[in-house]
This record gives sequence, C-alpha cells and structure tokens, in this order.
Amino acid sequence: MDSYLQRIGVARPAVADLAALRVLQRAHLMAVPFENLSVHLGEEIVLEPAALVAKVVDRRRGGFCYELNGAFAALLASLGYEVTLHSCRVWTGERFGVPLDHMALRVQLDAPYLVDVGFGRFAQHPLRMDVAGPQADPAGVFEVLPDGPDLAVRGDGGWEYLLDQRPYELSDFTPLSWWHRTSPASHFTRQLTCSVVTDTGRVTLSGRTLITTTAPVGGNGDHGGGGGRTERVLEDDAEVLAVYRDTFGITLDTVPVVNVRG
Repeated sequence: MDSYLQRIGVARPAVADLAALRVLQRAHLMAVPFENLSVHLGEEIVLEPAALVAKVVDRRRGGFCYELNGAFAALLASLGYEVTLHSCRVWTGERFGVPLDHMALRVQLDAPYLVDVGFGRFAQHPLRMDVAGPQADPAGVFEVLPDGPDLAVRGDGGWEYLLDQRPYELSDFTPLSWWHRTSPASHFTRQLTCSVVTDTGRVTLSGRTLITTTAPVGGNGDHGGGGGRTERVLEDDAEVLAVYRDTFGITLDTVPVVNVRG
C-alpha cells in the first residue's frame, strides 16, 4: 500500500479523516486513468483486491469502474477508512439502467460520503450522502437526493446514477464486468478510451483522437462558459504510443484497436 500511495503521489496520512480522503481521491483521479484497454488487448479482468491493486500499482495501469473503485477501496481500508461497495444503475438518458452496472464507494466518517474514482467525468471530492442540497466540487455542482431506499445522484449535466445503499461484495459485480468486457452491445467493446483529470481540466484519448478540455477561469472542472476544448487526430502508431506513455503513464508494445467480441 505504500507503493500505491507512491503511485498516486500522496504521503501516508496520519489520520483517516475527510481532509485526507479529499486529497487521496483527487490524487487518484489525476494519476490513475479511467481506461478500457484490457477489453481490446484481450486481457482478463479479475475482480479480486490483490489483482486490482497489482494492475494499478505494479503494471501502472488504470481500468474501468469495478477495477478503479475496487482497488481504491482496498487502499482506503488499509489506511483505516470504513468503506463499503455499492451497486449503481446508470442514467441512460431515459431511465436508470440495470443494477450492478456501476460500482461506487461509501466511506463512513462523521457522516456518510460517496466516493467514486471510476466514473469518468464526475465529482473529484467526496459527496455527503445525507445532504440533499447542492454540493460544490472542482468538477461542478452535484446533488445526492433520496429516491425511495436508494440515492439519486445528479450533476450539472443531469442525472448520473441511482445508488443502492445496501453494501455488496466485489464478486457480486463479476457478471456485469464480464458483460461489459465481452458483449457487442457494451459501449466498452465498441469504443477505446483512456482519460485522466489534470490541473486544468481533463485529457482523453478516444481511439486516435486526443481531446483536451480546460476549465473556465474561476469555474469548476470543465463546466460552464470560458472553458476550452481541443481535438487532434494522432498521425501514426508511434505518436499514439508516446501519448499513452507520456500523458497517461501507460507503456504499451502495440497500439490497441477496437475489438468487438462476442
């Protein structure tokens, strides 16, 4: 776990409190990319804490929600945080989707906090789960609203997901992880992405297109007016591999290509 902390550039906190959690979460988002390269490189995705930590720390890779939040949960638990895993139903644009489609974390401190390092563009600091009002964050303004026994999470762009407040085991997410990794209907098999938070916004490699977004001056994250977005198609394999290495810290032998399986 000391190596994990070195991976994200954070010293071991003296106390497992909210201030340290805020630092850990943002540092993780800036160091460990959200990526689905394993899907297209033919790599197995093993939902076991040791395997996930080894991927992030030893192989210096990222992953998608189950991997990133699973590994981060192991780190937080080792530091003394009380953390549980939770099933989320992602907003599809018309309704909330199926259970276990996404995994997020609940960290119990003086109050319950929602922590998520595996949802792409999302809150960069913990969100109170017992406060229904707007919560300011570097990535915008978020709300966590009661919805029956569940919690509905909304950001500046609309609904994000519906969170089941019952705790789950990591292995419970294995069937949906397999579906996302293998089904031709999964957006993970139909696209190739690698994305990380930066000091000024976010940088993403979508296929061969390098996308850089910057936050508006005085604003939050990459929301609101005044921000910028640039796109550039990378010319050759050497440039793609260089971006993976220099921008995301991922060293590859070959360029991943979309490989729809199933």
